[in-house]
Amino acid sequence: MSEASLTTAIVEERVKPAKRRRAYNVRRLPGFAPIALFTFFALYAPLSILVFYSFNAGTSLAIWEGFSLRWYQQAANNAQVLDAAVRSLLLAAVSASVASVAATMAALATTRTRRFKGRTMIYALINQPLMVPEIVTAVALLIVFAWIKVATGYTGMIYLIAAHTAFCIPFCYLPIRARLETMDDTLEVAARDLYAPPLKVLTRVTLPLLWPGIIAGYMLAFVISLDDVVITEFVKSAGQETIPTYMLGQLRRVVTPEVNAISTVILVAGAVLVTLFFWISRGRR
Repeated sequence: MSEASLTTAIVEERVKPAKRRRAYNVRRLPGFAPIALFTFFALYAPLSILVFYSFNAGTSLAIWEGFSLRWYQQAANNAQVLDAAVRSLLLAAVSASVASVAATMAALATTRTRRFKGRTMIYALINQPLMVPEIVTAVALLIVFAWIKVATGYTGMIYLIAAHTAFCIPFCYLPIRARLETMDDTLEVAARDLYAPPLKVLTRVTLPLLWPGIIAGYMLAFVISLDDVVITEFVKSAGQETIPTYMLGQLRRVVTPEVNAISTVILVAGAVLVTLFFWISRGRR
């Protein structure tokens, strides 16, 4: 082989495109499919059984006696259930709204400001309720609110709203802060360079970009408040039953498929909320 041919062969070998490596895919790991199927089964099999037996015609929770909407009709005509449902929805809506506003302000204060001493401590204090056992928080709130009730004589819903707002703030704060940390601040800087007042930058630029995080935090807080039992049971006064505490009281007395029907309605409502959230997020993108 001549020197020119050898040189040409070496050059062609060097410029030859390298073989493209197959992208890593976790689904190719051994045992991935069986583990995933078992996980989904463990998660959704109990829920499927719950929904199935909510249509049971009989009074047993475990013996199928035919298809019927009897327990849905009974729950719909139960004044206690309706009263507890309305109270639960109002409590969750108000608590989630207040918690979202507070969490948004806290997230802005810890991400859209210069570094200052104690910022890490503030972040830890906001998230501390997530690490405290709920029963400890419930007992602490019971003691504080009992003292206030004795001093003022007031026993209204404000205590439940305050308690739910307090433990919902960390759940709102996490997605809102995460959204702020991943947001490009170019538009905010440009608005300030164009002499936009801080309030206008906040309302016209920051909040519209932050909206998906606020919605996520609100929905998370709403669901957490809606299904809370421990803190509500400790804080509530007489005549302030919510759906979870009503169901707990029913389980202590007599158990009927009406509990299954109420649980199914709550399950469907949660699924609808999650679907709406993804739909709104996709629409904004």
